Amino acid sequence: MAFRDTHDVPELLAPAGGPGPFRAALAAGADAIFCGLGSDFNARRGADNFTYQTFAEACREAHLAGARVYVTQNVVIKTGEMPKALALVRKAWLLGADGFIIQDWGLLAEVRRFWPQIECHISTQANVHDARAVRWCGELGAERVTLSRELSVAEIATIAREGVELEGFGHGALCFCYSGVCMLSSLSGVRSANRGLCAQPCRLPYDLVDEKGNVVGGAAGVRPLCPKDFCTIDDLRRLRDAGLGSLKVEGRMKAPDYVYSVISAYRARLDDLAAGREPSDADEAARHRTLRRAFNRDFTNSYLDGRSDSDMMSYDRSNNRGELVGTVVASRDLGSAKVRRGGGRGGRDRFRTVTMAEVDVRLDAPVGAGDLLEVRPTDDPSQFLTSHAREDARPGSVITLDCARPMAPGCPVRVIRSKAAMDVAERAAKGDLRRRLPVRVTVEARLGQPFAVTLTTAVPMPGGEVTARAEGFVVEPARTKAVTREDLAEHVGRMGTSPFEPASIEVTLDEGVGMSFSAVHKVRAQACDLLEQAILEPTGEKARGLGLARVPDAAALAGALDEARSRVRAGLAREAAAGRTDVTAPEGEVCALVPTPEVAAAALAAGATRLYATPEALDVAAAAGTAWPGGREPIAWLDEVCREIDHDRLDPRVEAGKPCGVGNVSELVLARERGALAEVRPCIPVHNPSCLAALEEAGACGVWLSPELTLEEACELAASADVPVGLVVSGRTRAMTSEHCVLQVADRCIHDCARCALRRRRLSLRQRDGSLLPVRTDLTGRSHIYAARPLDATPQVSELLHAGISRFMVDCTLMTPAEASAQVKRAVAALAAARAGRTPAPRAKGATSGHLFQGVE
Repeated sequence: MAFRDTHDVPELLAPAGGPGPFRAALAAGADAIFCGLGSDFNARRGADNFTYQTFAEACREAHLAGARVYVTQNVVIKTGEMPKALALVRKAWLLGADGFIIQDWGLLAEVRRFWPQIECHISTQANVHDARAVRWCGELGAERVTLSRELSVAEIATIAREGVELEGFGHGALCFCYSGVCMLSSLSGVRSANRGLCAQPCRLPYDLVDEKGNVVGGAAGVRPLCPKDFCTIDDLRRLRDAGLGSLKVEGRMKAPDYVYSVISAYRARLDDLAAGREPSDADEAARHRTLRRAFNRDFTNSYLDGRSDSDMMSYDRSNNRGELVGTVVASRDLGSAKVRRGGGRGGRDRFRTVTMAEVDVRLDAPVGAGDLLEVRPTDDPSQFLTSHAREDARPGSVITLDCARPMAPGCPVRVIRSKAAMDVAERAAKGDLRRRLPVRVTVEARLGQPFAVTLTTAVPMPGGEVTARAEGFVVEPARTKAVTREDLAEHVGRMGTSPFEPASIEVTLDEGVGMSFSAVHKVRAQACDLLEQAILEPTGEKARGLGLARVPDAAALAGALDEARSRVRAGLAREAAAGRTDVTAPEGEVCALVPTPEVAAAALAAGATRLYATPEALDVAAAAGTAWPGGREPIAWLDEVCREIDHDRLDPRVEAGKPCGVGNVSELVLARERGALAEVRPCIPVHNPSCLAALEEAGACGVWLSPELTLEEACELAASADVPVGLVVSGRTRAMTSEHCVLQVADRCIHDCARCALRRRRLSLRQRDGSLLPVRTDLTGRSHIYAARPLDATPQVSELLHAGISRFMVDCTLMTPAEASAQVKRAVAALAAARAGRTPAPRAKGATSGHLFQGVE
């Protein structure tokens, strides 16, 4: 798809978790729809998704409406899954998919290798958020990059200058963590966000507590990780002007009424923008009401302005807020009644006693008959009730609700589901609101020549303008009454059950001609059929598999990987000849990620031979004039986030000939450009040999494996690597990195991270089971949340070493010097035992083996 002109409006990209929401999105005016085919390789595996049959039907409907269909394969792919994942790509392409949204760099490499004609988009799960990374994605052959949600309009404008089409989030749920680097769900069980089964622990209540377990500020039982929903309907002009090519609406788990409501509101606003119209106040109010009566946690656009304050958070609730429409003014207790519950033992009826009440509500906004209303007490929100509106009512009126019990005056009342929206969406989901494609109609009725109808698409089509022409009977003089232009326009314009509707009709007519209108209808129907065939022809060509290679079998995949490895080895040989190598001895070494020079000294004394530190730790030590042990700085362990605003801080740490740990592909690209020895951090997930080879080709001189791998998977990957492979075997695993500072929930933010007293304390989020998730906020204001239990994989060092893993890291980020010394000594002892063929010490009490023996789903 060509890059969109900035004077055009962005593509409106809608979610569809199944056929019902898909039809709702089409009827509401979506330009494109993204969905999952099957439930194996997409980030919403819990959605209904599509079968081959329903997907083919959906593609046909979309293409006839001038819309595109993108298939999500936005998860990491395990080694044994690659052939199946590739088979799914090929099948979806043949069925009519227009593009694929991909997270895994290995899957992208194989799709580009075997089927370069297939359109690939980079998922937001790939954690791309600057121009350097976007440019590299374009070099890989990606037609589009989905940017991180956290970016500002100014950053989007900078990135857009690279010329790669950009997709950005416009509406819907926000993840608290940067996408693609969240481990909180998998560290709490086996459901991984990187595998499409996030358990959404970010929506749960937590207490922010200090070192003694005391709640900090008023942060007890709130939801400090729960953002409001994103809403950019008032920002479309500046997003368009910034160069955004596609506006994505989140919601593949949402019902048809949500999809229809949101897409219709954005469609109307984008149409105004395209036409240069300023919407009326009434139109704006109606669109905002439509959005608020669809599922929402209240709205924010903070990220667009470079903000990440508490205004973007929904601390008090994680469910649907709807729209505030009134307050309770009175209640009447009607007593209790017995309600039948169904047959009990012996066929006897069972009853339950319920309290009945009438609740009067004064309205500030209109409600419709059948709307679902929520009445929620402010003093105890958990005691909310719901009731349906009996009838339509205007603002200022008082309505009566049937409730299970009286509610106190002053309780807020909200519409949380619109009956009108549900009704229209149900019709759309059933196909009763079929979207028709506007066409320009040309009618030719010239004496002695064939009667002809030409249809031309009147809106932009993915492949350009499409035209079809049908010819029929020879036009003759009228035997009785001559036909008029109005007659022909009326009869040709009746397009019946076809997927088209006339946008304009031009008639060329000789005087005095006559004809049978049934013959006219026949030519018009033929023209409609021909146009339908022409629109669907590209899909038909794909379905015939013209020029599309077969799905690679295991041998073909292995051969492709061998070619890639040959290129990697040649590159490594050139680096070695130039003296730019950084190879760990086969017998392995213990590494340590250290937060201070004091912890570094303790780790070295305990036997660590390779140290790493974050840029912040290096900068703080330099500013304080504190020397590192031996007078040598540790290797830079760069951030998992590298936005345009981070370059001045991070880029100087990437130096020619020196190693550095890279946390995202932007830093990897920079390392290759500068000749630095990049080591891929675990937050760039490597789950298959194709991904490993792709990153090695991109310049990775070392790889640290993901904590979501099993022991078997880690060993298999290590055996196929051409660069040193490492694994973190001790410490607290990073679970989340967020742009929003978690400490703001205490309502003590001074907007100066360097002077923040809370930042310097050892604070945690206390979960419902009493376990603690340590929280640290860095000098940029980003928060990092860590696992509740420490990792201890040292008992498996022997298997890991013999499989080819040569670097074993102790993550000392949260440790004191004494704690770091103890854990490093433990790792050193385990490595010595592995070398000597002895059994290492058992796992430390209270520690976890991570996913080594229970993989993620």
